[in-house]
Amino acid sequence: MILAHRTDIDDGIYGGPVSEVLFRPMTDDDVPVAERLSDTAFLELDRRLQRRDEPDPQPREASRRSDWLTRTRHFLTTDPGGCWSAELDGELIGFATSIRRESTWILATYAVRPGLQGRGIGRQVLELALTHGRGCLRGMLSASDDPRAVRRYLLAGFTLHPQMQLSGTVDRTAIPVDAGRKVREGTAADTDLLDSVDRRARDAGHGPDHPLLQGLHRLVVSDTTTGAGYAYLTASGAVALLAATNRRTAERLLWTAIADGPAEQSVRHLTAANAWAVSIGTAVRLDLGTQGYLGLRGMAPPQPYLHHGALL
Repeated sequence: MILAHRTDIDDGIYGGPVSEVLFRPMTDDDVPVAERLSDTAFLELDRRLQRRDEPDPQPREASRRSDWLTRTRHFLTTDPGGCWSAELDGELIGFATSIRRESTWILATYAVRPGLQGRGIGRQVLELALTHGRGCLRGMLSASDDPRAVRRYLLAGFTLHPQMQLSGTVDRTAIPVDAGRKVREGTAADTDLLDSVDRRARDAGHGPDHPLLQGLHRLVVSDTTTGAGYAYLTASGAVALLAATNRRTAERLLWTAIADGPAEQSVRHLTAANAWAVSIGTAVRLDLGTQGYLGLRGMAPPQPYLHHGALL
C-alpha cells in the first residue's frame, strides 16, 4: 500500500528551480485548508466558464462551507484510503476525496490550486484516489465543464453524460392541489428502506452516508404498495438527492419539494434518463440549462434518480 511519494514539478512560474511535491494521505488538519482551496479553485473555474446571461459566481456561503467540512471529515472516517493530499513546501496545493459504497467507487471532489494546474498534480492525486476503487464494478462522479478535468475522466474510463439544471421563479398555479399526498417526513428508522431504494436506482446503497445526510437535510419519504422513494431537501428547499423505485413515486417527491419550496428554486443534476424531472420543471416555468457531466463507469445513468453532487 502506498503511504506517500514525492515527484518533481517545474516551479518556473515563480522563476525558481524544480520543486518536490509530496503526495500523502489526507489528514483532519488538511480539511479546512482543502475547503478554502476548493472554493478558490471552483470560483476561478466558474468565472472562467461563466456565460454572459449568468449572475456573477460567488464564494461558498458559510452554511455550505460548514456542510463541506462535515462531509469531508465523514469521508476521512469512512474511507481514509480514498482521500489524498498534494503538498508543496509544506502547503496544501491539491487533494482528492473518494469513497467506496458496496461495489461502487465514487469521486467526491478534487481540486488543484489555481496557478499550479496543468502540471500533472491533479492527474497524480486522482490516480491515487482511483486506487481506492480497485475491485469495484462501477464508478460515479459529478464533473464540472473544465476541459482538463473532463479529459482526465475520459482517460480513466468514464462515460460522460451531460447534466441539466432547472432554475427560476416557480409558477405556483401549476402545482397539483394534491402535491405532498402520500409523502411523509422521514426518520433514521427509514434508513434500511433508503438503501433498498438506492440499490434499485443506482446499484449501491449510500450506507453510512444516510446518517450524515439526515443530520444535514430534511428527509421526506413515500412508501406505498406501488413504490418507494425519498428525497433530501436543503434548508432552502432544494433537492440534494432524490431516489425512487418508479417514476410516479419520483414525480410525487419532486412535486412535494417544489410545493414546499420558495418562489425562486433550482433543480440540479438532471440527466436525459430523468426527463420526468425536466417535464415537471418546465410545467412550473423553470428555465432549463446545462451544467457539467455525470461520469459513469460500468453502469447506465441511474433512474429515477437525481444524484447528490458529492455523494452521488
